[in-house]
Amino acid sequence: MSDLSEGVSPLVLALRAELSAGSLLTEGTFALGDFTGEVSKGRDSLWAIVRRPGRGGLAIRLVFAPGGIDRVKRLRPKPGEALRLSINSAVGRHVAVLKMDSLDLHRLRVTITLRPTAPLLVPFLPRDLYPLDADDDPTGAVGRVEAGQRGLNSGLVYFHLDKPAFGSVLYFQNLTALNDYYRATNTKPDGAIGGEWPELGYLPPTPPQSGTPPTDPLPPGKPVTLSDAILILRDACPQDERESARRFVQMLGAAYTALDLPPTEYRDWVGRSDRTIRDLKSSPKATISHYGHPYAHPYTDAEYPDSMVQMALIAPMHDFARWRGEPIPLQAEFEKGLERFYDEKLGTIRRYLPNVGEDKDADAVDSWYLYHPLMNLGRLAIAGNARARDLFERSVDFGIKAARHFNYEWPIQYKVTDFSVITEVAGADQRGQTDVGGMYAWVMLQAYELTSEQRFLLEARAAIDAAEGVRFNLNYQANLTAWGAAACLRLWRITNVERYRLQSYVYLASFFHNSAIWESEIGHAAHYTNFLGVTCLQDAPYMAIYECFDSFAAFECYLRDSGPELEPAARMLISEYCKYALDRAWFYYPDALPAEALAEKNRNGHIDRALSFPLEDLYVDGQPAGQVGQEIYGAGAAMIYASRTSHLVEDAPFRLFCDHFIMTSERTTDRTISIRLAGGENCSARLSVIRLGRAKLPDVTVKTIGGDIVRAHRHANDRLDFFVPASGRIVLSWR
Repeated sequence: MSDLSEGVSPLVLALRAELSAGSLLTEGTFALGDFTGEVSKGRDSLWAIVRRPGRGGLAIRLVFAPGGIDRVKRLRPKPGEALRLSINSAVGRHVAVLKMDSLDLHRLRVTITLRPTAPLLVPFLPRDLYPLDADDDPTGAVGRVEAGQRGLNSGLVYFHLDKPAFGSVLYFQNLTALNDYYRATNTKPDGAIGGEWPELGYLPPTPPQSGTPPTDPLPPGKPVTLSDAILILRDACPQDERESARRFVQMLGAAYTALDLPPTEYRDWVGRSDRTIRDLKSSPKATISHYGHPYAHPYTDAEYPDSMVQMALIAPMHDFARWRGEPIPLQAEFEKGLERFYDEKLGTIRRYLPNVGEDKDADAVDSWYLYHPLMNLGRLAIAGNARARDLFERSVDFGIKAARHFNYEWPIQYKVTDFSVITEVAGADQRGQTDVGGMYAWVMLQAYELTSEQRFLLEARAAIDAAEGVRFNLNYQANLTAWGAAACLRLWRITNVERYRLQSYVYLASFFHNSAIWESEIGHAAHYTNFLGVTCLQDAPYMAIYECFDSFAAFECYLRDSGPELEPAARMLISEYCKYALDRAWFYYPDALPAEALAEKNRNGHIDRALSFPLEDLYVDGQPAGQVGQEIYGAGAAMIYASRTSHLVEDAPFRLFCDHFIMTSERTTDRTISIRLAGGENCSARLSVIRLGRAKLPDVTVKTIGGDIVRAHRHANDRLDFFVPASGRIVLSWR
């Protein structure tokens, strides 16, 4: 909101003065649907001003040139460009390129490069986006910022300008294009996009102001990208949080499709699963014996076994065993030890075994820790596992008791014996575990599926209803948020109540708000991919493998419950997240990283590169990986990925891999398979034919439903790779 009593910066006042005086010099004009646009030169800045006649506008700073701009020259635009300008000043030569797209949503892309005249130290660059009222006054514009960049996640700010009724705006900064700037200046874009109304947008990171000036210059004579901003504009302002979230997802999708997406690689998750199972069974660092049963350590040779860890391994092992058609003996051994977590007096499974060390508070439980083991027990119960069903049904009522005690608004940590709160809120946002209700709702829906008892359905609805009003602060832990989205869509399918489908967008918006839709090359991040990774907690500095693969599993459920009513951008973003997770997750394994990229000190246990267990933590800003530890409870990742993406073909000398979920598959002839994908429109999926044994791969033909033949992108003795449309039907035949 605009409130001059709270203060405005000199930059806001300077812009207001120049607009009021009419002293800006027009250097070019452009059109964007029903918006008008002009590029204008001021005293020290070049501006692009977008207006909706009578309904306000936006001023976008293209170039900041201390000392003034000497000359602006129109250049011949390249294909797809609306304007290309050369701007000379004392600091060097800027080039500004504007691109427009109004096919669906209005999209304006502004890319700025600079060729410095000398080694250029950068002590300060101002923000670049200012909402304007109907009189071109930034101090008169009234609106609300719904979301800004969190940490090193996607560089975005999402807001609406209400008075005048300009509409909704998503500003997205393509941080991938700015890696050269960050490396040259030794900076990182931590929380760089956001601002205080009415001064918004991108604040390029510069060295901290101190008695020691910056010493890392931009090199002279070499172009460097300073900004690659994408603005998505929509009519009107959202009326409630569900519509605001849907618009955010829709507009983020429009920004995403403008990006040059990084390539992915095929990863052998089946082979990784086999190695993981071998190491779980054979390494003394993986398990410990209690009460005559093996239990998994949470980290390599460290920490006490707990119920969440055991179930985080048992459920993926169950899925992989079903996929392979062979039991995994270690799964059965782990299952036999689960009963020791059950507390007869409380009527629930506990976090720790009864003999946990005195250095742990045996009664303390994080709110989500009560429900996550139940969720995995529910998965096994639905699949027909009698032991899991018995333990699930004996524990579920205690979960309801806890939910009702906290009125479906859970603290961070409490005592399981009497629900007394140990830690009420997180320091970062002064909120509890805001998305536990989504996980709880999913567990209740599992109970409903098992028993058909209406009380479980009512509990699921109560939990989702209690989350209304949290808006973009919903995310506490990424995988819980993903399961919340899945619970909403499942509720919609069961009840046909439309608000649950719409509420799923609130969970999705919060999830993708915490995603890093850019590829960092800062520090050790040059050795791995982080694109579309999601920070594990709302304030965490790192991406975590457990949240990564658990979100992947949740989103499979979400997409299988979806239908044509689903917002296309939601389908696309979820599918793309899962596609990139399959590639990105490979780098959590220490054998996939150079030794110098690994942390020398670990919070839990130690890193053993010979073991096929993933690290907990990767960092967008390239800090050493594995600072938290090597995560045995994340070892189920490989089995989740393998069982969802690899597909056995009966009586064929190959199996299929697809980096999108195959929604339906039909063997139409002895040597023909028809499959249907439901990914993003105009996106691509990798479909691979993997040789089994030593048999030669047959001649394979892949066609789209329109009859177009898809040529193999990679043709080798062991594997064929095809890039096919991510949405629609594909026919594969062989001879």
